[in-house]
Amino acid sequence: MTSRAVQRFRETVNLAIYSSKSSVLQVLRILRLTVALLSITVILYYLGFPQTERSQFWVLLLMRFSIAFFIFSFLLRFFFDFEPRRFFRENALEGLLLLAVLVDTSGVLFVGKPFLRYLVTQTGIPTFSGMFMVFIQVFLLFLVTLDLVKAGKHIARWKVRPATLFVSSYVILIIGGAILLSMPEMRQPGARLSLTDAVFTSASAACVTGLTVVDTATHFTFKGHLVLLGLIQLGGLNIIIFASFFALLSGRSAIGLRQQAIVMDFMSFESLSSTVRMLRDILLVTMFIESLGAVLLFFTWSSDVPFSGFWEKVWFSIFHSVSAFNNAGFSLFSENLYTDGVRTSFTFLLVLALLIIAGGLGFPVIQDLWGWKALRERLNHPWKKPRVHTRLVVNVSILLILAGTLVFYFFESQNPAQWQKNGFQYLSTEQKLITAFFQSVSARTAGFNTVDFSILSAPVLLFFVFLMFVGASPISTGGGVKTTTMSILLFSGLASIRNKQNVEIFKYQVSPELARKSFGIVFFSGCVVFIGTFLLMAMEPHLPPLNVFFEMVSAHCTVGYSTGITPGLSDPSKWVLVAAMFMGRVGILTLAVSLARPAISTSYAYPQANIIVA
Repeated sequence: MTSRAVQRFRETVNLAIYSSKSSVLQVLRILRLTVALLSITVILYYLGFPQTERSQFWVLLLMRFSIAFFIFSFLLRFFFDFEPRRFFRENALEGLLLLAVLVDTSGVLFVGKPFLRYLVTQTGIPTFSGMFMVFIQVFLLFLVTLDLVKAGKHIARWKVRPATLFVSSYVILIIGGAILLSMPEMRQPGARLSLTDAVFTSASAACVTGLTVVDTATHFTFKGHLVLLGLIQLGGLNIIIFASFFALLSGRSAIGLRQQAIVMDFMSFESLSSTVRMLRDILLVTMFIESLGAVLLFFTWSSDVPFSGFWEKVWFSIFHSVSAFNNAGFSLFSENLYTDGVRTSFTFLLVLALLIIAGGLGFPVIQDLWGWKALRERLNHPWKKPRVHTRLVVNVSILLILAGTLVFYFFESQNPAQWQKNGFQYLSTEQKLITAFFQSVSARTAGFNTVDFSILSAPVLLFFVFLMFVGASPISTGGGVKTTTMSILLFSGLASIRNKQNVEIFKYQVSPELARKSFGIVFFSGCVVFIGTFLLMAMEPHLPPLNVFFEMVSAHCTVGYSTGITPGLSDPSKWVLVAAMFMGRVGILTLAVSLARPAISTSYAYPQANIIVA
């Protein structure tokens, strides 16, 4: 009886306010956007600039106001909704978060202050003094992010191609990262960061490259390292995937068909029905591998590594796990991994290598090899093989890693420069093989170094250029032209030599469109490398040509290996490398599609030309 009365009351109220519902909700959306932007600005101000007691008071006041507004907005939207059950189902996460705030606030009635603040003050641990403020910021940021990504269901109104949106997301990410890194609290006292260096560092992190113009370990504070970690994670999996994931958390209907189509186009999913499931799987796999990697790294650090305490060891393990899985190559040591104690942590290096390989294989391969569905199918049908894409990626990856290991081991064993202090020659045979293996794996777009690259022999540098150019595999965190692209190009060449009409791989036929796309990727990437190298040589004539060429390939293929010349480059040269990193990360063909004007019609054909090519 009571529920019927409540329902009748709701119906009466909704009928009364029906005429004003649309305008009220429109105003509310504008206010929510305004408060969301205000909240982000307040959080950035608090994190990026020195604070006084007065400024902290106003920051906390504005944060509490924002949370109160979101609670009011949630209740108002519920009040205007005709289907309360559907509303709670679609906004379950937001509702639970706001309920947690109300429960926490109710602590004032029982203990005289919010429950969280009361618990923090009762601990008496000095390091918890800022925990309440940290919690408020994280909570508010999560609310704001959740609110903003719900706008994803309105993407259908945007007259923009998926390629353009993909490219734009990286532009926004790089600019936002540069602004954050330029804030005073992100840098150590006295450390300066020019506009060029801020953009370069942000682009290097967002494009998961790893080239640096300043010492990452000593130039940035813990907050700066957090920003770099965020850029690496967002850049490695792309911000579109994260936005879609948050939309998925807020309710399945929040991720619209157009948004699913964009993700499907970017990730090469086979159907819209698999997009939501794949998004969930990608994020879960990423969190699982990075968490497992951090745990393994924590227990494999050498005792010679000078950590100041337990929490620093935890932080270094997390940072390097995320950096390795995303093939970023950023390290919290001044000499990357060529630091005393780190380069001889051989178990640690093997774990890091496995993380790099996992990130470079690509999510479709991981799912096909170790996904529950795939494993169950192979148990029920032992004769069933992995997909052609998986077999091609795995075989080519193993071949390239073995080739790089052998080349590095053979030539550096003959390199006289390695007789320098703590050089490659002072290692045992087993340690040499592990070092060679790690550098071969890292050359596939990760960029971690445990040796001095400035003294490597020319054959190794040149072969690593080839490994960097090939890079990782499609739909992975790595760069390069991709293993499958080079494989298709190789098999196409073999088919031409043997005068075969079709390109075949593992007794499967490759479509002519795929072969043309592979040729286009390699050709245009080669052009970018050539033009970039030419510009760098023209602007830096004093540098060795091979080193310049090596640096350019490392930037465009988002590797991060360096012979040590990057910090000393002029600003114009740094901007050339920024452009190379950006084009390498978004993909040269994707960038071209986003900028090109689509053809009006293709329903015509010109006469065939007789051109001699051989």
